[in-house]
Amino acid sequence: MKYDVVVKNAKIPHGDETVLTHILVKDEKIAGFVTDLEGIEYNSEIDAEGHLTLPGCFDSHTHFMDPGFTHRETFLTGSSSAAAGGLTMIMDMPCCSKPSVRGVEELQHKLNAIKDQAVIDYAMWGGVTGEDIRAGKKHIVKEQADYGVCAFKVYMTPSVPTYERVTDPEMLEAFRWVAEIGVPVGIHAENFAMCDYFVKKFEKEGRTDGPAWAEARCVEAERSAIELGINFAEATGARLHIVHMSAGVGAKLIGEAKKRGSSVTSETCPHYLMLNYQDAMTEHKQFAKIAPPLRTKKDNEELWEGLQNGSVDFMATDHAPYEIATEKEGPGMNIWSAFPGIPGVETLVPIVVSEGYNKGRLTLSRLVEVLSTNAAKMYGLYPKKGAIMIGSDADFTIIDLEREWTIDQKETYSMAKYNPLHGIKLKGKPVKTVVRGTVVYDDKEGIVGKPGYGQFVKRQRIQKLERVIKY
Repeated sequence: MKYDVVVKNAKIPHGDETVLTHILVKDEKIAGFVTDLEGIEYNSEIDAEGHLTLPGCFDSHTHFMDPGFTHRETFLTGSSSAAAGGLTMIMDMPCCSKPSVRGVEELQHKLNAIKDQAVIDYAMWGGVTGEDIRAGKKHIVKEQADYGVCAFKVYMTPSVPTYERVTDPEMLEAFRWVAEIGVPVGIHAENFAMCDYFVKKFEKEGRTDGPAWAEARCVEAERSAIELGINFAEATGARLHIVHMSAGVGAKLIGEAKKRGSSVTSETCPHYLMLNYQDAMTEHKQFAKIAPPLRTKKDNEELWEGLQNGSVDFMATDHAPYEIATEKEGPGMNIWSAFPGIPGVETLVPIVVSEGYNKGRLTLSRLVEVLSTNAAKMYGLYPKKGAIMIGSDADFTIIDLEREWTIDQKETYSMAKYNPLHGIKLKGKPVKTVVRGTVVYDDKEGIVGKPGYGQFVKRQRIQKLERVIKY
């Protein structure tokens, strides 16, 4: 057999150890592994140069804003930024496009708009809102699931006008609907009434300092929302997933629920591991404004502990860029009126490698789980994605563990040239991103993948993560 590609000198994970090998690729899939290329015929090669080669890393929580809000980001700029960050796969949210995805027709509209742009592969979240619940549109859940979405998103607090939040009883009904399908339901876990009350109170008191945003959307609002979500999941049998969890207490709640046997999972984001609201929101103000907000240094450490013990299942970004001139610091804007969201796909992998693996917070096997394997399993894409196995897609994130560099908010493929992580020094950087056997990003050449090379990947099956907590 003549192979299409050989990835030479790849140091691949094997538990907490690595194995140096050459990876054979045929028809965009992994076809074998050899230690000696003598007698092997192939068309082209990719030299990993002995660097750590992970299964393609996967960010399952992005808002690429396309179609409809392309003054913020396009699928081309978003996927290019992701590729430069070592991501081979993203999963985009249903709300931040126009129209929002709340049915197959809207999903097809979105897919048609982006199909010629992506340089990496992508999956999709499905949508269900309070308006859909009140209208009794239960059929939209099964229809979207049958089309291949991997999960459904509901908001407990307002998102965009075309994607309404759910009230508590509407969320319970949404859980019942999605439970019948078997895929996860992800919630933005903040108690709306509490957030709304304290935001209005602080604004009335005249506070315009950055930290006011985080103090208004207090940790109690997130804790009570997570507790309610767990309650509803245990009552309905739904698979609850807490997206972009910012509070350390959330990890403890998820861990306890897992020990009871509940089907609950969670993700956190790099900014919740690295930044505290007092410092970051004083310095960056609305450029560090996100929801849920940044928390404390104690929360940073408790979320790292959650990643270690399994109460936090994997990493994501909540990549949500906005236009600086009109949506972050437009005329008359302050901490209350500026839009909440930051970019993140280009720094996810480097931060987890540098601050997690290289600093000894995460073992190699755990690094693979939180960046690649667990999200792919959770959303029914494994082992097509998230694995270095024969038959899996030939997706690889090749990382120079010794590369020292500094995050620069201006040096990014994203349209959003701001980042509260600006100036942080890291050790470890993706140097090649390979999607289905093709290099789409090279550290020396930049983005080399062609727009439209990335493919829509439908959910392959219903899968669940193993419930493992380590203490």
